[in-house]
Parts: sequence; structure tokens; C-alpha cells
Amino acid sequence: MKKCLGLVLLLLAGCASTPPPTEQLNQLMDDTWAQQLAASPSLAHRYGDADAAGRLSDVSPESLAAQNRAYQSLLERAEAIDSDSLSSQSQVDLAILLGILNNQVDSYQYKEHLLPISSEGGFHAYVASFARSARLDDAEAIEHYLSRLQALPVYFDQQISWMRQGMAEGITVPRVVLPGFEDSITAFIPDSPEQSLYYRPLDALGEEHADAKARGLKLVSEAVIPAYQGFYDFFVNEYQPAARQTIAASDLPNGQAYYENRVRHFTTLGMSADEVHQLGLNEVARIRAEMEQVIADLGFEGSFAEFLTFLRTDPQFYATSPDELLRYAAFLSKQADAMLPRFFTTLPRTPYGIKQVPAEIAPKYTTGRYSGASRDDQPGYYWVNTYALDKRPLYEMEALTLHEAVPGHHLQIALSQEQEVHLLRRNHYISAFGEGWGLYAEKLGLEGGFYQDPYSNFGRLTYEMWRACRLVVDTGMHAKGWSRDQALAFLADNTALSLHNVGTEIDRYISWPGQAVSYKVGELTLWRLRQKAEAELGDQFDLRAFHDQILGGGSMPLAELERQLDLWISSQRQG
Repeated sequence: MKKCLGLVLLLLAGCASTPPPTEQLNQLMDDTWAQQLAASPSLAHRYGDADAAGRLSDVSPESLAAQNRAYQSLLERAEAIDSDSLSSQSQVDLAILLGILNNQVDSYQYKEHLLPISSEGGFHAYVASFARSARLDDAEAIEHYLSRLQALPVYFDQQISWMRQGMAEGITVPRVVLPGFEDSITAFIPDSPEQSLYYRPLDALGEEHADAKARGLKLVSEAVIPAYQGFYDFFVNEYQPAARQTIAASDLPNGQAYYENRVRHFTTLGMSADEVHQLGLNEVARIRAEMEQVIADLGFEGSFAEFLTFLRTDPQFYATSPDELLRYAAFLSKQADAMLPRFFTTLPRTPYGIKQVPAEIAPKYTTGRYSGASRDDQPGYYWVNTYALDKRPLYEMEALTLHEAVPGHHLQIALSQEQEVHLLRRNHYISAFGEGWGLYAEKLGLEGGFYQDPYSNFGRLTYEMWRACRLVVDTGMHAKGWSRDQALAFLADNTALSLHNVGTEIDRYISWPGQAVSYKVGELTLWRLRQKAEAELGDQFDLRAFHDQILGGGSMPLAELERQLDLWISSQRQG
């Protein structure tokens, strides 16, 4: 009897020491969030750690190895949780958490930290965001800013060290995408320190801060600018000459496995490169037929290629000044704002503005992009590239605006950040969901009264074709032996994108393997889910409620999104 009682007590003690799965998951999400805050001072500062404002990320070998060990441990804990014992919402949490942790571990395993630059920019440009957004409202903020300036050379040295290791291991950015990259570095090397972006926030201070301004000017002169000059010298004299001459991710060490991993990560659906490639070919054929119909309706006498040449060269389709392009973007944005109540019942509190893409990165940057609010007291921004105006056609601006501003990225991301979910989820972005939504938002404009002009409608189709071509050229270059010239020709022959944009886009796909396939895969999933809901609910289907359901849980893997939608459809039927 005593033995039995002892066994029961032992079992009870064991049960008591193991928290329920939901508690395990909540603790695990807290621990993962804490790890992210520890790795990112800018994120930590945004969420209340005042001292973090004086630090830059530590990307030393010791720090990254410690982060990897932490993420591996967190992943093991997450994989041990029984998903079937969780509520529906907790299952979403777990699916997102597993995606985050797997990606962190995979990224380190495949040595992505050896590639801190791409064709579009790099650490040297991204770190400057703290100078652009600096608000030196008090003495503490000023001292933190000066501390960051002082830390910049160490951060640059750490990144250059990783790039040198990449050179030794054959893991570099392909050489073909690097011409002109040096201009993004020299943009931060002014003739005098007073002209530096990093001195600008200090220069705006009053004379009562003369000492801080003097110390800051000294740091810019003796720490910041030399760090950029050192990076420039390294890039031009060492890195670019040693960069690999192949373009495929599959040509990297363990490259085939790496690329398949990236495709699975960015689609969230476990798709293979072959499946993505074939999907792209199917979509290209479908969209091409729609484009041909628009040309026929316009009465254009000439071939498809001749129509593209007409669009790329006729001055009527291009702004004559940056201000004209920005005004047009603002006009379209307000039109888009006005259509929102028709399609959504829940709108974000956070507003958005419009900005030019910073000059130092504009030449090799994409046409437009959304930049989310970095703090709760700031708006999001729709960035418009005004560099090379004769390469920024106005017939693309409706689709671009709907994608980047509303109802696209700003609406989706701002709503996600305002959800009553864990901070880890609020700040996590899943490309297949977010970019799929952006592309869905472009086509939603048809129902909202956009694209009345046939050229703008052709621009919309060009943007859709562009994303379909991505499925083909990304997998073609990284998994099927395509050359850069093959990819350039395929994108140029099938879209009305300017040839400048064709070049910057192909170079982007070369240096960011797999990401470009997420857009079309996500968009097709969203339209399929909408058609499914319409078919199953019939007269009960409410488009605004459907959109609220899609966006209400924030960014999530596509399979999890479908599972949640099935539950919503069931609840709508019952009630």
C-alpha cells in the first residue's frame, strides 16, 4: 500500500512540475520575444528599454553563436508541445512560433550572416535609419545618440569580418549585381562632417547643446565617416574582385538544399522549386491573354513587343519632376482611402505619409515600398522612388499605391500591430501573407473603381505578370541553370516594366533567393479562399467580414490562414 501511495504521489508531483501546454506555449513566446529584444536594440528601445537607444546590434561571432544556441533551445521546446491539446488561437501562435524559430536556426545553418549586403543595399544603409528617425528631445536622448555614433566602427568591423569569411568560404553576393553598389557607400562620405546625415539631428539642436554638438561632430568626423571609408575601401579593393561569378543559390556550398529551404520558407506551403516554376508558367500564359485583350481593345496596330516599346518610350506616361510623381501618388492614396469603408469594417488608427526613397539608395532601389512605423508616435510611410523619372511610368502608379499604401501593406501591417495578440506576433511579418495581401489589394482596386484608364489597367496586369514572372525567373536562376540574361529577357518580354526596373528587379532576385516567389503564391491563395467562402456561404457571404477575418489575426502561414477561415465559414453558417 505504501509503495502504491508513493507511486501515486510521484506521478502527481511529475504532473505538477509540467505546466499545461498552453502555459508552456505562452512562456515560450515570452522567451522568444525576450531573445528578439536582446538581439535588436532598436526593437527593445521601441518597447520601453531606454538604455537600448544607446546601442547597436552585436553581430560578433560570439553573439551570433549564442543567439543560435538560444533559438535552437527554443525550437526544441516548441517542437515538444502537443498542438492537438491547444485551442485554435494557440495553434496559430504555435505555427507562427515554429516558423520564426525554424527560420532563425536555418538562417544561421546556411550562413546567411555572411551576406549582410544585397543588390539593393546593406547594413551600412539600414543602420542609418537611427539617424533619420532620431528625436533628440532631452539630454538622455542626445547621449544615447552619441553612444550609437561611437559604436558604429565596431559594428562595421564585425560585418566586414563576416564578409571576409564569406569570401574564404565561397559565400558572397554574385559579382554581376555589384556594379554601382559602391555609390550607396559614398553617399555616406560627405566632403565635410557637417554635411553628414549622422550630424543632421545634432545640427538642429540649439546652442545650449553646443558641447554635445561639438562631441557629435568629432565622432562623425573621426568614427562614422572613417567607418564608411573603410567599408568602401574593403568593398572596392577586396570584396567585389573576389565575389563569385555564378548567380544561383544552388551554386553556394550546400546551395541546393539552401534554395529549397528558402522556397519552403517564403511560400509557407512546403512547395518545391519545380512546383513554383510550373505555377509561374501557367500564370504567365493566363495573364498574357488578358494583356493581349487590352491591347486589342485599344486598337493598337502592332505586336505585343511594339506596344511595350511604346509604353516605355512615350513621354505622356512619365512625370517630369519628382514633385509631380509624389503629388500623383498622394492623389491616388486619398482615392484609395475613400474606398476602404466599402471593403473593411475595421481600419487602423495609425496614419501613413508619403516620402521619397532616400537618395543614397534610390539608384538600385525598387520603385516603391512601405516602411512601417518604427514607434507608436510615428506614422508608416509609402516610399516612392523619384530617381530616373523616365523609368517610373505613371500607368503603374495605381497598382503600386494600392499595394504599398492602402488597402495593401499599410492597412495590413498597421492592423497587425494594433491587434490584441502577443508582441511577438504583432511584430512578425510573413512574406507570403503580407505580399500576397499586397497583390490581392492591387486587384481589389478593380472593384473599388480604379483602373478606368486602359493604360492603368495594363499597368495592373503588368504588375500581376511581374509577380508571375518572378515564380519563373527566381526558380529558373537558382534551381534550373538560367543565366541572368535569360531572366532579363523573360521579364522584359512579358511586362511593361521599364528596362531599368527589369535590371534592378532581376538583380534583387539574384541576391535574395526565394523571397520573390511569395507574392503570387500568397495572392493566389487569398483569391482561392475568397472563392471558397463565397461558394460555401452564398447569400451569407459578406466581403467586409471576410476581409476583417483575413486581416484580423495578423500575419500567419497560409495553411494556418485556411484553417482559421474554415472555422470562420462554419461559424457564419451557424449564425
